[in-house]
Amino acid sequence: MRTPRAAGPAPAGPGPAFADPVDPVVRRMAITLIVGALGVVFDTTVVSVALNDLAEDLGAPLATVQWVGTGYMLAVFVAIPLAGWAQSRLGGRRLWIAALGGFLAGSVLSALAWTATALIAFRLVQGFAGGIMMPLMYTLLMQAAKSRDIGRVMAVITVPTALGPILGPVLGGLILHLADWRWLFLVNIPFCLAGMWLARRDLPDDRPAPGRPRTRLDVVGLLLLCPGSAALLYGLSRVDGTADPTGARVLVPLLAGLVLVAGFAAWALTGAADPLVDVRMFRHRPVASSSALLFLGGISLFGSMMLLPLYFQLVRGGTPLDAGLLLIPQGAGALLARGLAGRYMDRVGPRAVALAAFAAVAVSTVPFAFVTASTSEILLMAALFVRGVALGAAMIAPMGAAFVGLAHAEIPDASMITRVAQQIGGAAGVAVLIVVLQRNIGAARTPAALAAGFDHAFWWSVALTACAVPLCLLLPGRTRPPAPANPGS
Repeated sequence: MRTPRAAGPAPAGPGPAFADPVDPVVRRMAITLIVGALGVVFDTTVVSVALNDLAEDLGAPLATVQWVGTGYMLAVFVAIPLAGWAQSRLGGRRLWIAALGGFLAGSVLSALAWTATALIAFRLVQGFAGGIMMPLMYTLLMQAAKSRDIGRVMAVITVPTALGPILGPVLGGLILHLADWRWLFLVNIPFCLAGMWLARRDLPDDRPAPGRPRTRLDVVGLLLLCPGSAALLYGLSRVDGTADPTGARVLVPLLAGLVLVAGFAAWALTGAADPLVDVRMFRHRPVASSSALLFLGGISLFGSMMLLPLYFQLVRGGTPLDAGLLLIPQGAGALLARGLAGRYMDRVGPRAVALAAFAAVAVSTVPFAFVTASTSEILLMAALFVRGVALGAAMIAPMGAAFVGLAHAEIPDASMITRVAQQIGGAAGVAVLIVVLQRNIGAARTPAALAAGFDHAFWWSVALTACAVPLCLLLPGRTRPPAPANPGS
């Protein structure tokens, strides 16, 4: 069980969290971790512009190739709950270097893949290593900060993390313009090597002392939750353009997944001393509502990031680089949102920011539900800029709201739950929207017929995002309760 630590001193005043510079030691650690994590940050979506190329080069249908992304995200989700246990066994620095080595190996093997099946298998290696690295990155920085300057530390670390899903397709398009798809994975090699060298130099040696009590691995929870999630996503992936949604090939894995996940919830509530995921955290309304919003935000972000490059390539006849460059306004909007969302959260609270942000995401997606083969690119880029601003705020607000009112010992569980929710939402979004797209484009060959199929898929994205708007009302209205009066003042 985790041992609570004393909370750090309260801020001296109501000024912004980033008013003072970050401690130099923490900043150096942040730079070290960011360098190592850059490949992971971009790799989540860098292949989104290459799905069409992969399908043609590897001779596989889109329903199979989409697992290059879905499988990666699923492996990330499987690994996230294991990060805390692995750190207690190895120490943070050794685990970080080992995970970087695993990601490096997965990247090289992915570049050498000869079939779609091989590529998916090697992407699972990448995803598992990346899933260890992302929560570990936040844990190591917060431990170094000793519960001080957390807002400023998070401001340093979250900018590349937030921009990864937006700029990944741009990087992917540029790579595909200059080389073939294998370089999408080879480009990770310098980040991994530099990150391992910097980690040996800058990260403290925190290996556990002999005889120190270590967190026990929840083996039962692992055997229930991981295959259950995989079965759910596998069932969704089986609903392609020719499958019967009520047939055995779809219902059997879906029902099996639901049973296993329900079994895990029961085990975590009644039988596990230290469950893989502490589902009791859902009793906190901020955690439950933030997780739901991040799940829907993952659907909107990752699902649409699969649709947008395919639309630009299949309907408008653009190259992967064209698709990536046309998505730049969305990245610029997301960058702008980082400062705006933080300032307005301090003024009006996460509830109001999330409400406006998710509504804006839904509204700014509507123009894509009316696209044709000749829709003005200027109009689409303007909509993408607004959508980027809204998406950036829609991710920041629930992430911050999840920790309102929690004890120090509860923060790691809340962080893990919200990250898992976003990852599962992303995987489900890609699976659902690719299914909708395939069922609507069918045998379409003309740009007009293909555009009509994309219209249906984008309407689904709008509807799924709109579902999040009323949930925003459940978020706390302020980021922290009022400070108690000081009797000695």
